[in-house]
Amino acid sequence: MSTALHNQIKDALHLDVVRSVPLSGGCVGDVRAVELSDGSTVVVKAGGHQLDLEGWMLQYLSDHSALPVPQVLHSAADLLIMSHIKTSGGINGEVERDAADYLAALHSNTGEAFGLNRDTPIGGVRQPNPFSPSWIIFFAEHRLLYMARNAYTSARLPAALVSRIEILCGRLDTWLSEPEAPALIHGDMWTGNVLCRDGKIAGFVDPAIYYADPEIELAFATLFNTFGDVFFDRYAEHRPLNPDFFEVRRDLYNLYPLLVHVRLFGGSYVTSVEQTLQRFGI
Repeated sequence: MSTALHNQIKDALHLDVVRSVPLSGGCVGDVRAVELSDGSTVVVKAGGHQLDLEGWMLQYLSDHSALPVPQVLHSAADLLIMSHIKTSGGINGEVERDAADYLAALHSNTGEAFGLNRDTPIGGVRQPNPFSPSWIIFFAEHRLLYMARNAYTSARLPAALVSRIEILCGRLDTWLSEPEAPALIHGDMWTGNVLCRDGKIAGFVDPAIYYADPEIELAFATLFNTFGDVFFDRYAEHRPLNPDFFEVRRDLYNLYPLLVHVRLFGGSYVTSVEQTLQRFGI
């Protein structure tokens, strides 16, 4: 840890740094567990950008839901300090049921429109969140089209695929319907953002929040096999699933996180996007 970062932490918390250990999950900035002079341990993210937005999102979740998230101790554009969440073990059936309870409760928090009162990042990439009364229009314009064009500008997605996504967006109402209400979602629901301890959820980290159709969150939770049947059976006890979620809607919604990964990494994710478009006859 640099002297400058040491001093930033001391200025923020009025405590000295005793030692620090690198943690995984440093897609945006360097992440460390930092032991302080009073014996406590905090998690520090530094060297990234828009870390103040991550702090704001964690605080928003804390203020508007019962979702367990780290407590924000200090938040600035280049430095985020959070409470440390102890973990043990990975995702099993008990964790999936616990996660289903938490996410169903989260999704019961509704807003007046889709979007949010500020833009949010996902994996360091901007998510525009202008309020919209229509989910289908919001999903088309501010998720699929925005991220596809962003990926094209970054030389990660061919123009031909952007054109095919534009065609798909003109037909979304063939497969999607407007949800009952805009639901608050975590927005980046994959294994690395789910913290477990003793067969329970210990916390959720790295959010990318906005008000959405909660099915986009459920879809994302299957993209990298984060949650499976145990989770969905439990979730459905709280909030019934659309009959064609797994057969149709899941693949449409997962096109968005695939485009995010194209924008970030390119490579095989481009093939996955093309396969999804073929799946819907585009």
